[in-house]
Amino acid sequence: MSQIPPSHLRGAVDLSSLVNRAATSGGPAAASGADPDSPAQALVLPSLFFEGTDANFNDFLDLSMTVPVIVDLAASWAEPSQQLSRVLERVIQDYAGQFVLVTVDVDSNPQLAQAFQAQSVPAAAAVIAGRPVQLFAGALPEAQIRDVFEQLLQLAAQNGVTGRVTVEGDGAAPAEADAAAEPQPEPLPPHHAEAYEAIERGDFDEAIAEYKLAIAQDPRDTMAVAGLAQVSLLARLQGRTADEIRSAAAQDPDDAEAQELVADLDISGGHVDDAFDRLLTLFPKLGGPERDSVRARLLDYFEIVGVDDPRVMKARARLASLLY
Repeated sequence: MSQIPPSHLRGAVDLSSLVNRAATSGGPAAASGADPDSPAQALVLPSLFFEGTDANFNDFLDLSMTVPVIVDLAASWAEPSQQLSRVLERVIQDYAGQFVLVTVDVDSNPQLAQAFQAQSVPAAAAVIAGRPVQLFAGALPEAQIRDVFEQLLQLAAQNGVTGRVTVEGDGAAPAEADAAAEPQPEPLPPHHAEAYEAIERGDFDEAIAEYKLAIAQDPRDTMAVAGLAQVSLLARLQGRTADEIRSAAAQDPDDAEAQELVADLDISGGHVDDAFDRLLTLFPKLGGPERDSVRARLLDYFEIVGVDDPRVMKARARLASLLY
């Protein structure tokens, strides 16, 4: 049984609406130039890193016949999403051509967001031999991400996808080659940076402490509030299994703590509506501290998913009706 946060490969989503779309420019053109009469085990591409859109994703489906394609489902406004993107770029670089990374802005590419069931960000998926595979949701520690990648290589080998990419020129990724010419992003605030490093180490307690310090310094630091909610969820799930969590909740449907853990599990897997409905259905049955605990958990979820998300707005309205 796998540990939570999930480190196993989960399910598949339907990309059939994308498969037949006419390919357009903007993807890795070298993929279509492979010799059709011989196994495409080596490709020369301009980069290991690409931007995926609703228009150009067919190119990456083709590329996935040779090398696993990692899909970073991202949003520029979400700090945890930016953190995950940086970790994925570093890990992809370390694998030296065994993967390519395609970053998809879910706000600008609704078809891809729907196809990959991107109910929250950050999230990661993959495409192997034209078939999509969901990987994980949330900003996992780097060590767990590398474990997922190792499992993904095994799955790729089982499907005959064993190629490798060589980057044109000196092998440096364009993100590195153009670094001097492009404006560099502002560094993270100190406590955010410390929290990010702690998450990478799997030290969720330290990350929680750093985010709390950031909030103490600036209570209006919304990114710290969202980061604290997310890392607190990861800490609650650390060392537990999905079977253990769901079994305990099934045995006692009125146990608030058990139901909160299942909701945590659902949020971590992107099942946002399920998590909201579970706790909002339980809420009227509770009183005292348990009621306060479930309300606080829901407020954390609103920060994780995004306060402007339509699902959050709906759940917030439902919670308000139960409170007043």
